[in-house]
Amino acid sequence: MLYFILASLIYAFIAPFVHRAAGKYGIAVQAGVPLVLFVYFATFLPDVQKGEVYTEIYNWVPSLGVQLYFYLDGLALLFTLLISGFGTLVMYYASQYLKDDAGLGRLYMYLTLFMVAMLGLVTAGNLVTVFICWELTSITSYLLIGHTHEKETARQSALQALLVTGLGGMALMAGFVLLGIAGDSYTIPELLTRNDLITHSSLYLPMLILILLGAFTKSAQFPFHFWLPNAMAAPTPVSAYLHSATMVKAGIYLLARLSPALSGPDVWHFTLLVIGTTTALLGAFLALQNSDLKAILAYTTVSALGLLVSLIGLGTDAAIQSMVVFLLAHALYKGGLFMVAGNIDHAAGTREYPLLNGLHKQMRFTGIAAMLAALSMAGVLPFIGFIAKELLYEAKAASSYIILALSFMVSVAYVAVATIMGYRIFWHNRSEPTKLKHQGQVTMAYPPLILGICALVFGLMPGHFVAPILGQAASATLGETIDFELSLWHGFTPVLWLSVLTILAGIFLYSVLQKKREPIAILQKLYANGPNKLYFVLLNGLQRGALHLTATIQNGYLRLYIASIILTQVALLLYTIWYNSPTLQLQQKINLLQDVLFHEWLLILLVLPAIYMLLKTTSRLTAIATLSIIGYTASLLYYLFGAPDIAATQLLIETLTVVIFVLVLHKLPRFQYLTHAHRRIKFVVISVLFGATMTYVLLLVKQFPLISNLKEYYGQNAYLLGKGKNIVNVILIDFRAFDTLGEMTVLAVAAIGIFALLRLRMDKEEKA
Repeated sequence: MLYFILASLIYAFIAPFVHRAAGKYGIAVQAGVPLVLFVYFATFLPDVQKGEVYTEIYNWVPSLGVQLYFYLDGLALLFTLLISGFGTLVMYYASQYLKDDAGLGRLYMYLTLFMVAMLGLVTAGNLVTVFICWELTSITSYLLIGHTHEKETARQSALQALLVTGLGGMALMAGFVLLGIAGDSYTIPELLTRNDLITHSSLYLPMLILILLGAFTKSAQFPFHFWLPNAMAAPTPVSAYLHSATMVKAGIYLLARLSPALSGPDVWHFTLLVIGTTTALLGAFLALQNSDLKAILAYTTVSALGLLVSLIGLGTDAAIQSMVVFLLAHALYKGGLFMVAGNIDHAAGTREYPLLNGLHKQMRFTGIAAMLAALSMAGVLPFIGFIAKELLYEAKAASSYIILALSFMVSVAYVAVATIMGYRIFWHNRSEPTKLKHQGQVTMAYPPLILGICALVFGLMPGHFVAPILGQAASATLGETIDFELSLWHGFTPVLWLSVLTILAGIFLYSVLQKKREPIAILQKLYANGPNKLYFVLLNGLQRGALHLTATIQNGYLRLYIASIILTQVALLLYTIWYNSPTLQLQQKINLLQDVLFHEWLLILLVLPAIYMLLKTTSRLTAIATLSIIGYTASLLYYLFGAPDIAATQLLIETLTVVIFVLVLHKLPRFQYLTHAHRRIKFVVISVLFGATMTYVLLLVKQFPLISNLKEYYGQNAYLLGKGKNIVNVILIDFRAFDTLGEMTVLAVAAIGIFALLRLRMDKEEKA
């Protein structure tokens, strides 16, 4: 499995070159990559349908106990097939929809990277891998949503999606850490068997809140639902892939995956049920308030995600069975409808459905695809959507009639939307058919047509095609094996009559909407002041705050930067010393001054007038010379105390510093002397405070040395392991190589910055 995913990852970066070299024929390779993955994962079907679990483990960071762990059970396999199967269709659809787009090769790369990240997420067997892939999906979706980056709306929507899901990802990381601590493991299969240990932990509530924040932001649950409709600024292939079957389902997958470990307490079930139901109702209502096809589909996606979350919250066998069937049905019809909306926009130049009618003669195959997908969305016999709706009603009825009534209202809205998508646009002929700007391509209708046919075939023969894998997915979500049977017909049951009533009510709602298309003004005002506006208020406030803080702190004076750093360090040290350090025997340290030799006192007395001269001089050259006196005195002290190598280093650095300063002296800004006495005194006080604090700390360390075997280890192994006779060099180059590399990197970055500033040459005026 690792090799297939890595090969796909590597291919992603050469996809633009393949597109450039092969042109339109390159689609065979672009769509072939996800197709190969689909076939590969399909080979696991016979074993997984029997209840077997496939694992693959590689040591990733052995010193930290981090493994690259692949875990493939029924739930993971269902998602891998959806991701790779939809990936194949979307790649082909993108080649037709964006065939004249100059950035198509780049889009192939982003789509492949996103697919690999999603596959890694759903097959990950430990929390570390899950989090890494989770963040990769956020980054790649940002790139995909912002594909048309020359448009401000695309850039803004991409940033919004990244910020919302990225902040949720940070909360998820913290939740994973707490989950690993509470469950005493970061391996998912082990965590799934430790429900009692996790749910009875004192960390359970903060852990649950953090994990739910991550899942809710990714799956656009209220109040984080606003980013998903705004992400419709992305091209239609991206919307069809990310927002129907893959990215937005990542949160659903996470909740289903961790359900055996986290479910049980009322707070889990109540939170998911309330948030999910609220999101479902809100999404369905807002869908009916819009006339843009992609906006309608986006809000019904939000609503469907809410239904899935509420079903996981119920947690019963019937609810989880309904969840996996509805997840598949929604992916099939929503992916197809997104592509249908793209075809309409591509041919007619508009997505406003009141302006569209009678397109069936001009876009026959697209109309058939829309009809098939819409019938499944409406839950009409014999589509898979009908089975999903019946199971949904059965699960909700067994829980509460209030929840059932709310789900009925949502389903009625779905029927109205399905009527718009499958009938109103194509078969409605009350006025002159909409004239197309150019004839729609038949090839663009093939992907949604395939999805519509799958929805029909899976509904006609669910036991042969989808029941086995869906049964294993439901069992993995519940954490126990359950009996799972799917059939199209259950007789004339109350649920059947409720389904019929849903369709009739949905058609009636559609007819009402046709007579009154204007959005409800009051509710539009409420929504305009909702979470979406709050996001922009917070974002603008953050930007203004950052500008104000930067203007205050980054004022261009190096002395203030240094003073701020010193005061922060002194404050932290004094806080630690005050609360945690033992008492320093200061009198003993003062008595040690009697042992200071005459020449040592002489060096100290040499430093004091140098400091005084440094404070009084107004000449930069004098200041440099005075600083060199202090530096050379320090090197003599190092030599006298038995550190000739450090003394030599100090001597060389001091000499080099003086030479460089003298060479660039004429290029430095004018010397600004602190004329006000209180300003000089302020910096003198800060310097004295810093010196006194560091002196106290050094004396404290000397009196209470840290007991560590590190010194002996370095001494014993410097030559044996590092093959060096200078222990300091061995420590820097071998034992603490990463620290040295970090310091070198900082110096390199600083050098690049200095070089850029010198190249800027601010002293010369720009040419007009």
